[in-house]
Amino acid sequence: MDRPLAEIEFLARSENRVAVLTELADGPRSRQELGSATGASQPTLGRILRDFEERTWVTRRPEGYELTPTGRLVAEGIAEFSAVVETELKLREFVEWLPAEELSFDLRQLRDATVTVPTRTRPGAPVGRVIELLGRTDEVTVLSHAFNDRMLEAVTEWVEGGGRFEGVFSAAAIEPVADDEALAGLFGRLVDADGSTIRIYEGPVPLAVTVTDDRVGLLIRDDDGRLQAALDTDDAVVAAWARDAYERYRDESRPLDAEALDTDG
Repeated sequence: MDRPLAEIEFLARSENRVAVLTELADGPRSRQELGSATGASQPTLGRILRDFEERTWVTRRPEGYELTPTGRLVAEGIAEFSAVVETELKLREFVEWLPAEELSFDLRQLRDATVTVPTRTRPGAPVGRVIELLGRTDEVTVLSHAFNDRMLEAVTEWVEGGGRFEGVFSAAAIEPVADDEALAGLFGRLVDADGSTIRIYEGPVPLAVTVTDDRVGLLIRDDDGRLQAALDTDDAVVAAWARDAYERYRDESRPLDAEALDTDG
């Protein structure tokens, strides 16, 4: 095994080693402070600190143990790698359905995202999460390729209650709505509402993005159109990406033609 991999294995074999490095990244610590913070016993801490001193990752000062410049480099690398793995684990179950070609931001920006998935008792949990976010704002922007009856009902009632709605939808999303009398009625109310602006994009829209004043939501559907998850985040980079994506599709869209809802064909 080459030396870098051997050192990675050395750290990975012990949660306590990683915990000590992480704690020391915040400043010097005594052995007692390290024990309280990590839960490691004093004999275990003694072995860890000796190993770290042999690698010149830590040095002993009057105020306690302190990371050396190379020790800090290792600690920062471990923190970064942990963040990457944490994000990967969060996205793993539905990564195959992420619109990767559209997600121009670093996926690490989703590390702190809230993920909502369907369950047996709450199959509509992803939509429920988006509706929950809707109730916290006065204005929402949507870019999407599909309508959901529950979401459409919630948005329509919210707009009629004074909310402001802007949406760009794929043309393919309109036909199934027009063919369903109940959905067409709801959508007609949304179109007619004073605070509503709806535009149609003729090509495919591979995203389902909701932007409120403080969060961005992504609805993830599988190849059969079934909702698999909702992600939402307040990350500024993701928010800038979402607004840019909406503006790009909006600039190439057209106002909704009321005849599109004519169910008499």
